[in-house]
Amino acid sequence: MPRKPQDVTDAELAILQVLWDRGSATVRELTERLYPTGTGSDLATVQKLLKRLEAKRCVRRDRSSWPHLFRPGIAREELIGRRLQTTADELCAGSLEPLVTHLVRSRLTADQREKLRGLLSELENEPKGRG
Repeated sequence: MPRKPQDVTDAELAILQVLWDRGSATVRELTERLYPTGTGSDLATVQKLLKRLEAKRCVRRDRSSWPHLFRPGIAREELIGRRLQTTADELCAGSLEPLVTHLVRSRLTADQREKLRGLLSELENEPKGRG
């Protein structure tokens, strides 16, 4: 059985958010963004979090220059999908339908529902074998 991808902690997610927004960053840039009044221990914390994210394959390090640049190793959409599936597994016997139904009924604005209708229409019109 394939190993289940490890989820990220809230602190690791904060780093990923910066990388998704910026595309890449050095340890110092990440530390300055996450801890504006940062100390040496904050820098060490960011380094440790990056090391963990690398081990989880959620971050890629470019060692071709100094300082090293870090880039996301996972797309935001992929992490969203993982977390939704984990929630569905825990609460809905693996089915995403109750989650989607809840979101559509209680959380989406009229504009968001209209965009969702458009997406569903697009998906229905895609050639078979895609999506």
